[in-house]
Amino acid sequence: MPYNIPGHLKGLNNTEVAASRKKYGYNRIDAAHKSTALELLVDILKEPMLILLFAISAIYVIIGDHAEALFMFIAIVAVSAISFYQDNRSKKALEALEKLNEPLSVVIRNGHVVEIPTNEIVVGDLCLTEEGKMINADGHIIHSNDFSVNEASLTGESLSVFKSSENEDNKVYNGTVTVSGLAVFEVEKIGKETRLGKIGTSLSGIKEEASPLQLQIRKFVKTMAVIGVIVFLLVCVVNYYHTRDLLKSLLNGLTLAMSVLPEEIPVAFTTFMALGAWKLMREGIIIKRSSVVETLGSTTVICTDKTGTITENTMHLKHLYDYRSDKTFDEEHFKEAALSNLIGYAMWSSEPVPFDPMEKTLHQVYEQTQKNDLRGAYTLFHEYPLDGNPPMMTHLFENAAKDRIVAAKGAPEAILQVSLLSEEEKNKVRALVKKFGERGYRILGVAGSHFEGDDFPGRQQDFRFDFLGLVVFYDPPKKGIQKVFQHIYDAGIKVKVITGDNTDTTKSIAAQAGISNADNVIEGKEIIEHSGALLLQEVKEKVLFTRMFPDAKLMVVNALKQNGEVVAMLGDGVNDAPALKAAHIGVAMGNKGTEIAKAAASLVIVNDDLEKLITGIAAGRRIYANIKKAVQYIISIHIPIILTVSLPLFLGWVYPQIFTPVHVIFLELIMGPTCSIVYENEPMEKNTMLQPPRKMTDTFLNRKELGRSIVQGLVITLGVLFAYQLMAQKGGSEEQTRAMVFTTLIFANILLSLTNRSFYYSLLESFKNRNILFVAVTALTLILLFALLYIPSLSVFFKVTGLSLAELGQALIIAVASVLWFELYKLLRRKQRKGRA
Repeated sequence: MPYNIPGHLKGLNNTEVAASRKKYGYNRIDAAHKSTALELLVDILKEPMLILLFAISAIYVIIGDHAEALFMFIAIVAVSAISFYQDNRSKKALEALEKLNEPLSVVIRNGHVVEIPTNEIVVGDLCLTEEGKMINADGHIIHSNDFSVNEASLTGESLSVFKSSENEDNKVYNGTVTVSGLAVFEVEKIGKETRLGKIGTSLSGIKEEASPLQLQIRKFVKTMAVIGVIVFLLVCVVNYYHTRDLLKSLLNGLTLAMSVLPEEIPVAFTTFMALGAWKLMREGIIIKRSSVVETLGSTTVICTDKTGTITENTMHLKHLYDYRSDKTFDEEHFKEAALSNLIGYAMWSSEPVPFDPMEKTLHQVYEQTQKNDLRGAYTLFHEYPLDGNPPMMTHLFENAAKDRIVAAKGAPEAILQVSLLSEEEKNKVRALVKKFGERGYRILGVAGSHFEGDDFPGRQQDFRFDFLGLVVFYDPPKKGIQKVFQHIYDAGIKVKVITGDNTDTTKSIAAQAGISNADNVIEGKEIIEHSGALLLQEVKEKVLFTRMFPDAKLMVVNALKQNGEVVAMLGDGVNDAPALKAAHIGVAMGNKGTEIAKAAASLVIVNDDLEKLITGIAAGRRIYANIKKAVQYIISIHIPIILTVSLPLFLGWVYPQIFTPVHVIFLELIMGPTCSIVYENEPMEKNTMLQPPRKMTDTFLNRKELGRSIVQGLVITLGVLFAYQLMAQKGGSEEQTRAMVFTTLIFANILLSLTNRSFYYSLLESFKNRNILFVAVTALTLILLFALLYIPSLSVFFKVTGLSLAELGQALIIAVASVLWFELYKLLRRKQRKGRA
């Protein structure tokens, strides 16, 4: 890492680091408590389903049914194991994400500049910070270069403060942001001992707000729990009225309560979100909060910057315009003597150790064209960071003889505004800038000045500048970017380009990149002048937003949100942080993004590839669709279980207790993995990314969808009860009838899980979406069913008998009829849609 650091700064050695860590610990606030495996297990045992199982086990022990009690104990272990596996899987996925999200810090150790995880900073370390970096410990400055810091996170003061080792205020604090320059500071406090750490412990009690989907699911589960309590009481009363046996009445009531409780839904939601975030991490998309996955699928507009996102960020220098000779030179003639002054000042106005691609190019061209390389002789002793509207920056260098160079570069408009040119001369340059811009070039103006003394102007715009010329770069659109934007448009998502570049350049590049309506342009200064309905209308209509600055970006994002859009905002700089924070999904770039941008964002794209955002949106849509499938499956299959347990009792049928707790828990053990493991692994349906995004305000199940699931459940109930009556009317015993009912319901369950893989495409079409877990769970379910029917010890325990081949065929036919009617419904839907197309 190339930093101009004084040689006497050696930092700690390995022994000193170990000693400091032993004394002061790691640089962690430790505000958030991490659940241990034991705590996870205790939380699982508090779940309503487990409490019901404990209650049923206790009743079995009291009435002397020890075999059932033992089975219930095994069921408790099995349910706990499944829940523990899911919770632990989710926890590990989130921990992996958290580790990836941890910022890195630059320190000097053993005389070398190295990058380390922030939590490994120790007291006594020499930390480096520069523009755009977050400061990650408290300390005092020992070396700095035009260093300023924003301490708004601690003081609320938005203006940056200049600090140095000579100042009375030479302290820096964890959580603040470097606005300009560079500083080396010695760490004095870490973790909970920092000023931010002391605030952090009080913030630890503040919990993240639940997402709309989480709130909807919680409400649904609570409603089902209330229904469960009512039905439990009803069954207890009716059963007690008929039998006068309190314990058996409680057992029947608890059986029904267990069948009503949809405890799989919250587990499924957590699993889907955590594993979704983990899978995206493997794709190079780092999610800060797993609930962002849900929001991704609802994205309606993407606000993207231009440089490095749409373009390659290569910044190839194509032309130089020298004002003195009034000539434009192409790259074959950069060694011309007339260009020496322009090239020199363009380089001096760049950072001494450049990280921006344009500045790197200017240093390379200087090196290739100048006979005498003066960079080693001059030192940067004062600088004005990029500011103004439009922006510019100025650097002051000095050599040992006190000779000075005052160099500035920036947007051509900014440089022309501060230059000594006449209006006529300025218009001549503006015409040239427009000509270059229309060809998609990125143009910077270059100027020089002279200043004696140390009483520098407060603003760089107050220097008297001589206009020297233009440097003209070409940053071509990325290969395949047109295809990326076509995917975005196909998904019903709008695109807005928000850039600091000028209008002509942006329009040209946008057209080359395949952005629709690239003529709809507005500049940042116009945005600031608008408000109310006019602003909302402008952000709705305009596609390109040029010469943008932080306040204007924030206004655009907020206006889009007011228009009901779900906004994904891409940004990489310090100035993008407010807009990133305000957007529904703030997206920072992993390579070119500053630490402050990454901290403000909710998602980081590791390789700066816009196509990865499409991958994330597709994942969000897939996960949301699969959660709905899982929930609809749970609702549909719970209805026949509830009604099969209750209706024979209420209607006074010959075998009122056709299902006991052991049968219900067997079904629960099948349904849990199906909804939370199998559906989570379900691939995205074809044409998902050709549909418009769903509205954020939509409930996770609308009335039509809920009604569809209820009808599915009721039809399965009719089939199961028909199987009950078919066997009972033939004079079948209770065990035979139970076996018939149970087998029909298991077959129906398998078919339901298959047909509900899509609510539009046919079951056969869905088989093209490979999901090995469906095959595994279906096979295991059938093996368990046949074991239960045909292994005598299990048959006796479950109070069933084996069915003949004809009876198995009847059960299958009834299950097919009660489930696969839905395939006809889907066929009608497809025909209707084709008819409308």
